[in-house]
Amino acid sequence: MLGPYTTNHDGTIFYKGNKIFHPIKNVLSVKVPINKIKNRVNSLSNNSMWAHISRINHTINKSTNEYFDKLGAIFVTLPLTTRMISSPGAVYGKYKLDYTTDTCPIKLKWFNLKREIFLSESSQIYLELALLQKGVNHVYSIYNSFRKEKADATHLSEFHHIEYEGKVSQEENIKIVLGLIKKIIKDVLKNNYEDLSFFLGEEKIRLLKKFIKNIHKTPVLTYKEVLDLLYQETRNPRYKEFTLKNFGAWEEVKITEILGTMVIIKEFPLLEVPFYHAVVDGKEPLVANNADFIWPGYREIVGSGHRVRDIKELNKKAKIFNLPRQDYKSYLESRKQKNYVPTSGFGLGWERFLQGLLEMPFIWDVCHFPRIDKIMEP
Repeated sequence: MLGPYTTNHDGTIFYKGNKIFHPIKNVLSVKVPINKIKNRVNSLSNNSMWAHISRINHTINKSTNEYFDKLGAIFVTLPLTTRMISSPGAVYGKYKLDYTTDTCPIKLKWFNLKREIFLSESSQIYLELALLQKGVNHVYSIYNSFRKEKADATHLSEFHHIEYEGKVSQEENIKIVLGLIKKIIKDVLKNNYEDLSFFLGEEKIRLLKKFIKNIHKTPVLTYKEVLDLLYQETRNPRYKEFTLKNFGAWEEVKITEILGTMVIIKEFPLLEVPFYHAVVDGKEPLVANNADFIWPGYREIVGSGHRVRDIKELNKKAKIFNLPRQDYKSYLESRKQKNYVPTSGFGLGWERFLQGLLEMPFIWDVCHFPRIDKIMEP
């Protein structure tokens, strides 16, 4: 199967290795190598790996722009500073969390303003607002995102997002995601075969070709169905709880092992995902009209969803999630516009996608200038 990881019975994750990295028994336990990152200038000069990654990155960027251009999507320039973060908290049961708890955005002091601002952790909200323009039906961005998370094998504190928003249903949105992934991999296979071969053997490249040929057959399961499969596989009673608190890296890798391919997981618990997702009508317990894409043998690379559809639903979510209305005034106003049309969108984590594609053990080894929580070098 494709992917860098496999699960161990003790709840840890094993790195399988590729052509340049050896296997690692418990990859998520490896600490960020600060000195290695500090020495990145020498590595860029002496390690040919980085030129291969650069050429692949160039193709990813070119393919993405070509794909969205053909779709009719317009590139939008957006701010990296905001008071409206995209994931302002979650609610578990009756306990209301502060609106900044979920993603812990990075705060800044902005000139002489008394209130702090945040570095953007997603372009999604502003892409939604950009769709209020007349005659604009699809928009996208390729931008930096910032999250106050400690770096580990699959997380950076600053990373890059390929994000899309369109006047489409969530079903069409999922098809657009699959089309983008197929386009990128097809172009990398065509234009960067030598670069890809630096990391992957012939058998893995053959599997990649098979993967994109059958990508339209990617299984789509509800989160409840995923929990049921995990319970059948492990008999662990925690998977009987309909909650995200027991679903992490090990579970993401495991579900792709069970099904042998990439998995699309939809309909997460409504109050445990970001506020902007619409509810799926007629479902109990309440679930969101969203979906995560889990790369085979790896983790989530895409988060997607249909957005809150009207001002009544949004006001209800604003109260539940304790949104500061002054900060989110623009977003609330968007649902009052006469020309507002419900939208869906997604964000693809560039470095995560690349790590899964090249079957690398650590995300800092696919990023030329990784930004982590402990240092700001080089």
